[in-house]
Amino acid sequence: MAQDLIARLEGIRERYEEVGKQLSDPEVVSDQEKATELGKEYKELKKIVQAYERYQGILNNIESNRQILKSDEEDELKEMAKTELEELEDKKDKLEQEIQQMLIPGDPEDNKNAIVEIRAGAGGDEASIFAGDLDRMYSRYIEQKGWKRELISSTEGQAGGFKEIVFSVSGDNVYGTLKFESGVHGRVHTSAASVAVLPEAEEVDVEVNDADIKKDTFRASGAGGQHVNKTESAVRITHIPSGTVVECQDGRSQLQNYDKALKVLRSRLYEEELRKYQEERSQHRKSMVSTGDRSAKIRTYNFPQSRFTDHRIKLTLYNLEEIINGELDNIIESLQIAENTEKMQEGSE
Repeated sequence: MAQDLIARLEGIRERYEEVGKQLSDPEVVSDQEKATELGKEYKELKKIVQAYERYQGILNNIESNRQILKSDEEDELKEMAKTELEELEDKKDKLEQEIQQMLIPGDPEDNKNAIVEIRAGAGGDEASIFAGDLDRMYSRYIEQKGWKRELISSTEGQAGGFKEIVFSVSGDNVYGTLKFESGVHGRVHTSAASVAVLPEAEEVDVEVNDADIKKDTFRASGAGGQHVNKTESAVRITHIPSGTVVECQDGRSQLQNYDKALKVLRSRLYEEELRKYQEERSQHRKSMVSTGDRSAKIRTYNFPQSRFTDHRIKLTLYNLEEIINGELDNIIESLQIAENTEKMQEGSE
């Protein structure tokens, strides 16, 4: 590993120790916002520092074995040192790649919460049932991660599942994890559903003027159009400049539904601006993240053969039941590695 990179890691270790001291300062602890921000930074730095310490241990062991090979030790000991040296060199190379990927700056949006929208596509009732399968998959994954899921709106299918379901997810690095799910998901030979994952926008990210919003109210309804209440608590808002329409009917009051719909509207407007920015910044990069064009199928779920395929990275697995039950970590990690590899290649061009 180049000396300038080691110097950079030393700087990261110094910052890690400095942040640790700040987190034990009563004045910092009393400032909840600052303490939370420093806590996130400390957690991220800790991963890099721990990897750097493992790397230093490997370097020390490599040097020890090289000294044995140069010494007057017995041939048997030298042979052991030679074998161990080969193993250590391999570990060193792999850990260097891991550290280099850790040092790639993350997108600022990755730490945001997310809005997830699942919509049934072609396939009629089968598509709605499949959209329900995807909703269950994400719900279980969110539960495993210890995140919080809040329903925003839903329209049930005639035979089960959902024609459409929208929910928010809050937690640690939510958007950076779930953003790879955006795209068309296909159930082999029968149906499809689209998934959109949007970074949840705050008021400071997107300013929405009241004068630009048209608000309509209507009665909330369940599957088959049966009314579930007699008051017009459901809300439909239209952003006049963009033509974006958002409906919300799962809240208990009109005000609650309006606030949820406004949250989705901000996130959709923010995602569109983010997409334009990313296209301008990196025209030639083939990102793993969907850029709004959801026509390309990213995944196929073959239930009869228990086969799962992610077409973006040509990943095929035969444990579909586990995946549908929320076991997504290995898949998402593979996509993150692919994206980081692209970033590294882009940086070297």
